[in-house]
Amino acid sequence: MNNLIKYGTLAVFVGTAGVAHADVAETKGGITIKTEDGRFEAKVGGRIHFDAYVFDEDEFSAVSGTEFRRARLTLSGKAYGWEYKFENDFAGQSGTEGSGWRDMFVATKVGPGKLTIGQFKPYRSMEELTSSNELTISERPFSSATGIYNGRQFQQGVGYLMSGDQYTFGVSGFSLRSGAASAARNEGLGVATRLTYAPIVSDTNTIHLGASYSVENQNKASSGVGASASYAGRRGPSMSIASAAAGQEATVIGLEAAAVFGPFYTQAEYAMADYAQATGDDQEVVTYYVQAAFNLTGESKPYNKSAGVFRSVKPKNPGGAVELVARYDFIERKDSTLTTVNDGAKDREATTMTVGANWYVNPNLRFMLAYVMGEGIFSTSAGTPPVTTNTFDETKQIALRTQFSF
Repeated sequence: MNNLIKYGTLAVFVGTAGVAHADVAETKGGITIKTEDGRFEAKVGGRIHFDAYVFDEDEFSAVSGTEFRRARLTLSGKAYGWEYKFENDFAGQSGTEGSGWRDMFVATKVGPGKLTIGQFKPYRSMEELTSSNELTISERPFSSATGIYNGRQFQQGVGYLMSGDQYTFGVSGFSLRSGAASAARNEGLGVATRLTYAPIVSDTNTIHLGASYSVENQNKASSGVGASASYAGRRGPSMSIASAAAGQEATVIGLEAAAVFGPFYTQAEYAMADYAQATGDDQEVVTYYVQAAFNLTGESKPYNKSAGVFRSVKPKNPGGAVELVARYDFIERKDSTLTTVNDGAKDREATTMTVGANWYVNPNLRFMLAYVMGEGIFSTSAGTPPVTTNTFDETKQIALRTQFSF
C-alpha cells in the first residue's frame, strides 16, 4: 500500500507511470521522491516568513503591525534531462506581473553550464541572488531590488550559468516586466552578467570576490526603471532616489567581496548606477553596504560554490546557533543641476544602520531580531536664485521574523 502511494505520487510529478518502477522517498522537512537511477525526481518545499514591526514616532509614513512577508510553496524536480521549478508566493508580488510567481522555469545542462528559460533572478548583486531563506539580515541592502533594482527582482528571459569549485560566470537576457499591466506590455530588454572568484574555499575559511554589470533598455511605453530606499526597514518611509526617463536605459556596475574566518563573516558591495534622461544630465547613484556576523556558538557560514553566495549557518548544538549581526547601508544621488546650494545640501541620500541577532533553533526554524536606525535626506529649492536646503527624517524600527522553511 505504501509503495502504491509512492508510485502514484511520482507518476503525478513526473507525468508518466512508466518510470515509477523503482523509487526512493526522502524527507528533511519537505518531501523528495526520486527513481533509483536518479533520472526522475520531484520535491515539494516551502517557506513561511512571519514579520512584526514597531516604529518610533515619525512624521513620515511608517506602519507598525504584522504581516506574512513570504508564504511560498515550491515544486521542483527533473525529468528527461530537464530541471523545473514552479514557485508561488501566496503573500503577494515583488513588482512582477502574474499571480505571486517567483522562480518559474525549466533548465538543462548545455556544455559546461546550465541553460535556464523562464522567470528567475538576473545574474547581478550577491545579496540579491542570496535566497530569502539564507539572508543574514531580514531586509536586503540598497544594492539589490530593495534599492537600485527597485521592483525588478524576478524577470523573464534566458540565462546561462557556469560554475566550478572556485568560480561562477552567469549571463542573462530578459524583458522588463516590472510595473502595471496598463503599460501596454511594451516591456523593453535587459542584460545582466556576473563573475565571481573564490581564491580560498573551505568549511571554515572562505574568501569571495565578484563583479557584475547590468543594462536595462526601456521602450517608450515601459512603466519605468528606477531606484528607491526604504531606509527604516519594511513598511517604513520610502524615498524615491532616481529614475530613467521613458525610453531611456539604466546601467549598473557592481563590485562585491566577502570572507569567512571561523565563526566570523563579513560581506560588502559597492555599486554605481546611471539612469539616463531624455534631456540634461543623467541621474547618477552610488550605493554600498558593509555587513558582518559573529556566531557565538562557533558555526561557520557555508559557501554555495555553484551560485557564488553564502548560506545560513546550520546549528551543531542541541540548543541551536546564535548569531550577532550588523550592517551599515548607504545610497546617494546628487543633482548636478542645482545652481546655488547651502552647506552640505544634497539631492537624495539615505543611510541605514542595523544591529540584531539570529537564533537558528534547527535547520528549518529560526528567529531574527533587528533594530533599524534609518535616516533620509530630502532637498528642496526656493527663491531666486534658488537656494537648496535639506529636510531630514530619522526613523527607528524593531523587527522580528519567525521563519520556517522546508
